[in-house]
Amino acid sequence: MALEARRMYRNGGRGDDLGVLAGKLLFAVQGELFERLHDEGFDDIVPRHGVVLAYLRADGIRATALAKLSGQAKQAVGLIVDDLEKLGYVQRRPDPADRRAKLVVPTDRGLAQMAAADAIMADVMARHASKLGAAKFDQFLSDFRAIIDHQRAETRAGAQ
Repeated sequence: MALEARRMYRNGGRGDDLGVLAGKLLFAVQGELFERLHDEGFDDIVPRHGVVLAYLRADGIRATALAKLSGQAKQAVGLIVDDLEKLGYVQRRPDPADRRAKLVVPTDRGLAQMAAADAIMADVMARHASKLGAAKFDQFLSDFRAIIDHQRAETRAGAQ
């Protein structure tokens, strides 16, 4: 096993493993996304809000579903929803399917932010597809999703 580990790190040394590389990608993409969102007038949101904003749907979504999708604790998601509600991006409404449950629904400002974020991410992805080639980039995304699914299946944390 030690030989395999050495071989795995031979190109980049320590700090070049899957977790570190995934983190570098996350922070780089988040950095550009939030910088550009700030330039478009959404300067009151920060990367931690992405736990909710990344999975928010125009027709609303339950906080428990946000927690499951993001892999975060329900309590953490609840605090972020509280924050986004104070900032005017979301509101809680009764779920028509179950009046005991609440939906987190974007406000007009939230919908505008979602549209801006979608456009920015489409631009980021198009830039990378252009750099790598569309087929290679599509294969990368497919492989990356497969690795994520496999990793989540192997850990209890991923089952949240």
